[in-house]
Amino acid sequence: MKVVNSLKTLKKRDRNCRVIRRRGRVYVINKVNPRFKARQG
Repeated sequence: MKVVNSLKTLKKRDRNCRVIRRRGRVYVINKVNPRFKARQG
């Protein structure tokens, strides 16, 4: 999992990426290809 400043660019990496908020942190998760996981904050 990558920790990044901007999730907007990571969301564009794959069609199945979703941005989700959990416990005050923002995540990009991808059910189809878990390689694209990222976190901000």
